[in-house]
Amino acid sequence: MMFSAVGQLNQTLRFCIAVLLASLLAIAMSMPGYAQQPWTQFRGPDGSGISENSNVELQIDPLNGAAWRTETLGHGWSSPVTDGNIVWMTAAKVTLATAEQKKQALADVQLADMKDVAGSVELLAIALDAKTGKTLHVIELGQVAEPKPIHPMNGYASPTPAIDGDRVVVHFGQYGTWCLDLQSGDVLWQRTFVVDDSVGPGSSPVIHQGNVILTCDGMDKQFVVAVSLATGETIWKTDRPTIDASNEEYRKSYSTPLLIQVDGKTQAVIPCAQWCVAYDPQTGQELWRVDHGNGFSVTPMPSFAGGKLIFSTGFMKAELIAVDPHRRGDVTGSHVTWRASKGGSRMSSMVTDESRIYSISDDGILTALRLSDGQTLYRERLGGKYSASPFRVQNRIVLANHDGEFTVFRTGDKFEELAKYEFDEQVMASPCVIDNGLLIRTASAVYRFEPHARINK
Repeated sequence: MMFSAVGQLNQTLRFCIAVLLASLLAIAMSMPGYAQQPWTQFRGPDGSGISENSNVELQIDPLNGAAWRTETLGHGWSSPVTDGNIVWMTAAKVTLATAEQKKQALADVQLADMKDVAGSVELLAIALDAKTGKTLHVIELGQVAEPKPIHPMNGYASPTPAIDGDRVVVHFGQYGTWCLDLQSGDVLWQRTFVVDDSVGPGSSPVIHQGNVILTCDGMDKQFVVAVSLATGETIWKTDRPTIDASNEEYRKSYSTPLLIQVDGKTQAVIPCAQWCVAYDPQTGQELWRVDHGNGFSVTPMPSFAGGKLIFSTGFMKAELIAVDPHRRGDVTGSHVTWRASKGGSRMSSMVTDESRIYSISDDGILTALRLSDGQTLYRERLGGKYSASPFRVQNRIVLANHDGEFTVFRTGDKFEELAKYEFDEQVMASPCVIDNGLLIRTASAVYRFEPHARINK
């Protein structure tokens, strides 16, 4: 009887401790200055592009609201990532090609009139002090003597780095992947997986439980590979499903893996040409697949909300498809919950709230759809061209177009604009949340915005 009473007392004590810890966490989250997990990869710690930190400041006036502005070397559209103390990004120093070099490089290339070529490229990893913007490291990783043609809108440094613990992984597509020491910038290992990406690198790495997952969807071959964060050795490599397209250009894609939790297990979901596929991130085993048709060059990262996995079909006409990710095998005919013919993006990723999904098209049409059935709630023409992905801070969503115009609007069934800000610089990199502010990369600089900050040049 005594043992039973003691056991009941211990159980009650454990319950009280759990309630106390939960209460302390809730209090801490409500306090000024509370920060969520650092944005250590493309679109934040979970790839959703969402921050629930109510203290994040969205006053992003480039003249009056920046804590610092640091000009960057080279060219790159990779987003900045941070552990809270150091900001990492990639860049490429490009030597222009001569007319003869261009002629030779584009002689036998499909869609040559839509591509450009460089004479040579130097690949860089750049680290900044998050507090001051001071440049800590500019690491020369390699020289590409004869780079492949790319689309003029792209660059040789578009994939966003990923941070895990004391390491940062920088990725340049077919030109190589490097793991660096987060603090010193020392190269720890390097790997190369060559595919013909046609228009330049695009997919960013993600890290899960010691595995670096890379998407390699070229014209010539398509596969997903995981390497050890510790050593760089290959853990697994899985070929993509067969793609029916006879034209090689219609087999390439550039999407970044999204890690989701389904029934207590992690899935790595990665759309590609014709297919959207989920994998076990530890083994590479295929879990489910959906045949979405003849879409290709799928760039947007998928979203996961309300128990649904939503992805874009890419070019030519972008559609949105919602999938129930609870089944295994080919679920094309059984677990596609809805398909929206309008509202898809070919470049920018989507962002969700509790009941809606928001998508911005390349030519500036914002579409809000109902998450439950894919019905359009509204379409709003904002104008401009878009590549950067939107992000949400509680009930506010931020968009940035190529001309550096930022639009802030409120979540809801109707469009409600809250603010506009203009940079006199091109913006194609997706912004990054840091503490209570933002990191924004333009064509020539990186800005840090904080509440009540003033620019420090």
